[in-house]
Amino acid sequence: MARVSLSCSGTVSITGTLCSPPFSRSINMSVSHSSKLNKVVRDQYMRLPQGGKVLVTYVWIDGSGEGVRCKTRTMDQEPKCIEDVPEWNFDGSSTDQAEGSNSDMFLIPVRMFRDPFCLDPNKLVLCEVLKYNRKHAETNLRNTCKKVMDLVKDSHPWFGMEQEYTLLGINGHPYGWPDNGFPGPQGPYYCGVGADKVYGRDIVESHYKACIYAGVKICGTNAEVMPSQWEFQVGPCEGIEMGDHLWMARFILHRVCEDFGVVATLDPKPMTGNWNGAGCHTNYSTEDMRKEGGLKCIETAIEKLSKRHDYHICVYDPRGGRDNSRRLTGHHETSSIFEFSAGVANRGASIRIPRQVGQDGCGYFEDRRPAANCDPYAVTEAIVRTTCLNETGMQTIDYADK
Repeated sequence: MARVSLSCSGTVSITGTLCSPPFSRSINMSVSHSSKLNKVVRDQYMRLPQGGKVLVTYVWIDGSGEGVRCKTRTMDQEPKCIEDVPEWNFDGSSTDQAEGSNSDMFLIPVRMFRDPFCLDPNKLVLCEVLKYNRKHAETNLRNTCKKVMDLVKDSHPWFGMEQEYTLLGINGHPYGWPDNGFPGPQGPYYCGVGADKVYGRDIVESHYKACIYAGVKICGTNAEVMPSQWEFQVGPCEGIEMGDHLWMARFILHRVCEDFGVVATLDPKPMTGNWNGAGCHTNYSTEDMRKEGGLKCIETAIEKLSKRHDYHICVYDPRGGRDNSRRLTGHHETSSIFEFSAGVANRGASIRIPRQVGQDGCGYFEDRRPAANCDPYAVTEAIVRTTCLNETGMQTIDYADK
């Protein structure tokens, strides 16, 4: 008979015999204090009428290039399009984006979503960040991505990105893992079902529904190979839309996790050892690739990518490849960071052509190199620069001067 006890710290201890042999372990249940606040009381206030006013939450990427920030203002009426949302500003010295002596930064609204937390008619608005002189901030990679996507709009580049992430307790330990040990080896967790195989499904399903409500083009989700690791997919999106929708999906994920009191990390290798890392596999096609006989165009694009591997590695994580070096080892379903490879249905290759695409002779391919914490604007821009604009080498062209 197993005995379960719950300590005041929230740690569940299980001791006794389950079938056989006897075991003893402590399962991590570390959640934030704010998640334990009475949500019923909060709902009482959330149901109050707004008197025609609308809450608009501005969301932007901070100076790390990975984190998102937000703040909310009141508008007198519901904005019907992005042009109805005014520019705003924030203190860039508090987000690692400006000096204290000249800290005002501009928030430029670029895409609007429904707010799944405060509900209609309230909005979430993704913003670009401009510096005091109206030049784009260093981590505003959307600016150049938009220029590139506009140049190739006749090719109709489609993207789908597979965002892997890991749930952590507030103490930084993978959520649901034993405090002083490890779960069983990888194998039963991928697309798993059951309390002993998956941790945090409530969070995953809440995020999924919140994204659909918001209008994010989320198209699927699944449990990943490492326990407490999950994936959601966004797409297909055309051009700049890909980065916009993935960044908003990330914001919503962090916001949902806040309610549950856990943390979602996009670290490409959150656990050392014999555990899978986390990537952001990027599926890509142009109109010519999707047409009959498009496999030839796919092969041509892959050949171009093979000659620019170092450039892509540099932009596929926020630290010029240093994060991905922990993940792209040639093991755990990854290619080596030092070599370019491609193959049909090969998850150990840099580029994978799905088997169905090989059979149909047209479709898309998957770039498996981007890290989970990549900037989707940087990834999609790089792919288009190489495959559509035929850029080579480590340097990029500034098309604003063309």
